[in-house]
Amino acid sequence: MTRTVTVAVSHRRRRRLTGLAALVALLLVICAASVAIGAKSLPPGEVWTALRHPTGTEADLIVRSLRLPRTVLGLLAGLALGAAGALMQGHTRNPLADPGLLGVTHGAAFAVVFAVVVLHVTGLYGFIWFGFAGALLASVAVFLLGAVGGRGATPVTLALAGAAVSALLQGFISAIVLGDERGMDVYRFWRIGSIAGRDYAVVGQIAPFLVLGLLLALAGTTGLNTLALGEDVARTLGQRVLLTRTLGVLAITLLTGSAVAACGPIAFLGLVVPHLARAITGPDYRWLVPFSALLGAILLLAADVAGRALTGDSFEVGILLALAGAPVFILLVRGKGLSKL
Repeated sequence: MTRTVTVAVSHRRRRRLTGLAALVALLLVICAASVAIGAKSLPPGEVWTALRHPTGTEADLIVRSLRLPRTVLGLLAGLALGAAGALMQGHTRNPLADPGLLGVTHGAAFAVVFAVVVLHVTGLYGFIWFGFAGALLASVAVFLLGAVGGRGATPVTLALAGAAVSALLQGFISAIVLGDERGMDVYRFWRIGSIAGRDYAVVGQIAPFLVLGLLLALAGTTGLNTLALGEDVARTLGQRVLLTRTLGVLAITLLTGSAVAACGPIAFLGLVVPHLARAITGPDYRWLVPFSALLGAILLLAADVAGRALTGDSFEVGILLALAGAPVFILLVRGKGLSKL
């Protein structure tokens, strides 16, 4: 009996490692496609020359100044939102939770609108830090409200506090932008969700926070597995529930806040990806989080490449993911039932 169990565990681990390697290979292929495909058609030879031996031609400028930063930002944002979605659903034990449930998205949006309309900040480089700060402050407010009562933050109180803070911030956003045309234009463009028009300066600003968030996310997977058994059981097993919950919220905030500040809210990615990953890995968060991160990057970049190839860069990636994500999520719900997600 023991030998059978050992063989089964070994087989499952080997299958997961194979799946992880396959996703990494697929991600590399999509990254290459993202660099090679765009609104302007370039021969593969020119793309290769631009990467290896740039000479200052138009092709070099397109590849190195436009497509490469866009690909790197899409890679980082996809990793962040995928991992944050898995963490969010795990910490709230809610299969419909997405990374914005903690008020992160609305916190970033309010800060961006406030910076543009009230402080007259112009340009992405000016308000990206306001977006990140707003996301951080909103998540802290949600966590503190969820912990009111002395028992600490629970999945239910976090969800309720997040909904309340998001609704309040949305009201403030509407009140500000309705009276300012420029603020409305900036908010409308940022709200769509896009990885176009960003360069390495934006990537450099958010990369440290994304890396730290990913490290915290991976470090907290064992504790998240214990929390899945219930908080009382987790405490009995010696798990420090408050510390695990705090680190999880911090990881979600860093990942979602930095991605949303740079790219805007990208709908459905953090909601759908964990369900796709769970179908491959099962409920073990030690595997679910990295699989979700890779799938998030793959889907985000694939949607961006598809948008460039099919529409000539007319549709932003946020629109395409919303159009594709809604029916996929409906199929997941109908196929498995919410109780089994």
